[in-house]
Amino acid sequence: MKFTFCCLFTVLFGFSCLGQSKIDSKTTAIIEEGKMLYKSEMASWYGTDIFMEKYSEKEKIGGYLSYTQNETSTCIFYSKDENPKVLGTISFDANFKVETAKTDLAERELTGNEQDLYKIRTEALKIINSDTLYKRYDNTNLNLIPLIINKEKKVFVLTGPKNNGVMIFGNDYLLTFDKNSKLIKQKQLHKSLIPIEFGSKDEIEATIHSHIIDDLITSTDICTLMLYGKFAKMKTHYVMSKKYVSIWDCKKEMLAVMTREDFEKIK
Repeated sequence: MKFTFCCLFTVLFGFSCLGQSKIDSKTTAIIEEGKMLYKSEMASWYGTDIFMEKYSEKEKIGGYLSYTQNETSTCIFYSKDENPKVLGTISFDANFKVETAKTDLAERELTGNEQDLYKIRTEALKIINSDTLYKRYDNTNLNLIPLIINKEKKVFVLTGPKNNGVMIFGNDYLLTFDKNSKLIKQKQLHKSLIPIEFGSKDEIEATIHSHIIDDLITSTDICTLMLYGKFAKMKTHYVMSKKYVSIWDCKKEMLAVMTREDFEKIK
């Protein structure tokens, strides 16, 4: 699904001030959350490559999780034990350069924060494996991303592609937990699966998808765009809803929001 807007692209970003004026506290939180999801996925991507290359006792591995503190993103691999231990720790700076990543293969106990993330990830995995709300599609994986933001415990479930040259929006979910890591609620974020192919070497002017559930771009959308936008050589992505149009600049990693009514006037 590719949409080229040409002149419209230039006109819309002439309205960037209007879009920015509409970014309220909710939108700011969405951007922050999206970037945290992105950092977690990046740490998991590169951390897995590094750890699997350097760690020989693979039969011990029970799973992994990633998190960010300050400017450091960390991916840990833990054992299969009932009370798991950390088997290895891979840490990245803000640039996620593999060459400067720090690898520590010393076994240790999980920190308090890691234990909390492990608990909600484990509980979320049990839920998605038993609840028919969660759909699985061919050539995809369900990726679990636990986050704790301002003491709020959440697990996002994203659908990731197994094949190169495609990004996937949709089929994503949010599970929210209480302070004791018990499920409070679960929510489907998109109603469908939306694959966008980008196999061509040419730059993609713009892509688009529509929202039925949320009025604004979701944090999972932002995560996906930050992960794949650079590989797809994308300039802009539009998220359309009945009320708003969210416009993500893939190069500047900035969001502008305008009303659907204003958007229709300049088409």
